[in-house]
Amino acid sequence: MNRRRVSAALAAVALVTTSAVIAPADAALPLAQPLAPQPAAKDPRPVPAKYPQLAAKPYLGWSSWSLQSTNYPGVNPDGPGSFISEKNILAQANAMATKLKPFGYEYINIDAGWQDGGDEYGRPVANLKRFPRGMKAVGDDIHKLGLKFGIYTVVGLGMDVYREGNTPIHNAPGCFTRDIVYPDLRKTNGWDAAYKINYESPCAQKYADSITKLFASWGVDFIKMDGVGPGSWKGAPDDPNHNNTEDVEAWWRSVQNAGRPMLYTLSWSLSHRYAEVWKQNSNGWRIDTDVECYCDTIVRWDGSVKQRWWDLPQWIDDAGPGHWNNLDAINVGVGEMDGLNEAERQSYMTFWAINAAPLFVGDDMTKLDAYGLKLLTNREVLAINQSANPARPLNQDQLQQVWYAKNADGSVTVGLFNLAETPATVTGDFGQLGINGKATVRDVWADKNTRNVSGSVSAALPAHGSKLYKITPNNRPAIGVPADLTATDVSRTTTTLAWQPSTGASSYKIFANGKQVATSSTPSAVVTGLLPQTQYTFTVKGANGHRTSEASAPITMLTSKNGGPVRYEAEAANSTLTGNAGANGCSLCSGGKKIGNIGYDASVTLNDITVPKTGTYLLKIAYTDGDTSRQSMLTVNGGDSYWINYHGLGDNDWGTPQVTYLPVKLTAGANALKIHNPSGYIADIDWITV
Repeated sequence: MNRRRVSAALAAVALVTTSAVIAPADAALPLAQPLAPQPAAKDPRPVPAKYPQLAAKPYLGWSSWSLQSTNYPGVNPDGPGSFISEKNILAQANAMATKLKPFGYEYINIDAGWQDGGDEYGRPVANLKRFPRGMKAVGDDIHKLGLKFGIYTVVGLGMDVYREGNTPIHNAPGCFTRDIVYPDLRKTNGWDAAYKINYESPCAQKYADSITKLFASWGVDFIKMDGVGPGSWKGAPDDPNHNNTEDVEAWWRSVQNAGRPMLYTLSWSLSHRYAEVWKQNSNGWRIDTDVECYCDTIVRWDGSVKQRWWDLPQWIDDAGPGHWNNLDAINVGVGEMDGLNEAERQSYMTFWAINAAPLFVGDDMTKLDAYGLKLLTNREVLAINQSANPARPLNQDQLQQVWYAKNADGSVTVGLFNLAETPATVTGDFGQLGINGKATVRDVWADKNTRNVSGSVSAALPAHGSKLYKITPNNRPAIGVPADLTATDVSRTTTTLAWQPSTGASSYKIFANGKQVATSSTPSAVVTGLLPQTQYTFTVKGANGHRTSEASAPITMLTSKNGGPVRYEAEAANSTLTGNAGANGCSLCSGGKKIGNIGYDASVTLNDITVPKTGTYLLKIAYTDGDTSRQSMLTVNGGDSYWINYHGLGDNDWGTPQVTYLPVKLTAGANALKIHNPSGYIADIDWITV
């Protein structure tokens, strides 16, 4: 059983409930009863957040699931998930109040396993063996500590509260559970553990309202809704039963009208295809599978932690005040239990912090060690997180990665990461980061400043190691230097460029081989009128009136040859396949086929990729990926290797092609491009153009 299936199975075990209140077996339908309300027209407008201050910044807190999921000795003595109890929750709350509350941590979130069926209206009730005083009493005790109370639910109608359709909906005369499901009782959520709700019935909204108002009466401050799709490898266009966008919209509407400020977040591994829905109807979403390893520690670096570096990039621009990218729990506080070395723990905390991810601890806070406490309570690192300014990668074509965020004060936050299995030096180029001249480089974790640094910042890092810097230029120009200039498309006569906005710029000037060739009012441009098969060096300057910035770091690219760009099909007869790699049908793919099952000992090599000149070309790669993301290496002529990050749809849709771009150096004549990954499966490959 693979790790993802193990995690789903354990979650499903935690969700199994026994109804605390059962409808009488001999209950008959009354001879006369109010008719269920008829479908009403829906308002298509998004519901605005009633309490926008709640998620103005990423939240800090703790969640119970990491401890529930682990096999670490003594944590779950009575079986999977048995850690969860009133006693243990309040012990963690007291530990937070003492150790972490002074640093801004405030949410105590109770995850799966607290519920035991439903009341006479199908609303959740507490498992009294674990929470003998009920959830309101637990919430009251959490509030007395000056903390906030979070609770867990799942999408859909619990099968155990359906009760042959005879369960009445609270405060909704004429509404019963039979009125809010489909006639065929189709199933939904990540475990197929609930009936899908039909929101054509106004009774459905009433049911959501009944639960959120119950939660509000308990003093709940935070709701996590789990099993939401599309996502978690379900909910592709041909799988409507796992599309829960209507549930999310209904619950968001309900939360806003529940009479109490409550954060509403979604889990797990949401599909980016529906990012606009999640942004308009929640305060955040998980972008990935569980970070926990479901093993004898809490996490493992290779189990799921490192995958966040690859899965996050497509979501970066979706984060902002009101809704944040959730990378899952931060388990860096107890080295013995965490399953990570100190370098990995620092990289974990650094990555979450610079990406404005919610910081919710998963560790046993009663046992935080000195190093863990140092990581979790560094005020400068927490301030970077709370500045709510997500970082982004300069590039991901190697395992030595530079992530950065340009700050309003002219400084740049920079994270250097070595994702490789061996030590390596990682370097951030000042020009690419939009820094001109000399600067003060502050090593945040080391609490050390180095003045008058120019050119770059560099560090020799252990495997999985990191550095966190704040770089402040000595002189802050009126117009900032454009950062991260990138080519995103190339043809015979055009090149499309993009870059990060410059502080103070109202427009941009684009140069090719030293000559201005275009202007743009946005941080992107299509440069036209270029010659085929010609090398160009591009730079960009920010402008405002007659003033301009220094030039960006240059990029050099060859345009396509006459007759190009040329498309090379992965399934072409001259491609070389190894292992189980093979052609699969794909109706939306070019030629109706793609190459799949690539990874480990299976690879595809596209041969005879012919160019007339040696130089850097922009490859355009078409692929399908129903996962959150997958990665491959691309090796050119058995020499230079590059990493490719394929952004996934996350909903198990392996039939819709996407494209990504990669600048690579090719030699004049025929080239062989091998696509492979010796340590994991990759996306399916449709074609490459040059």
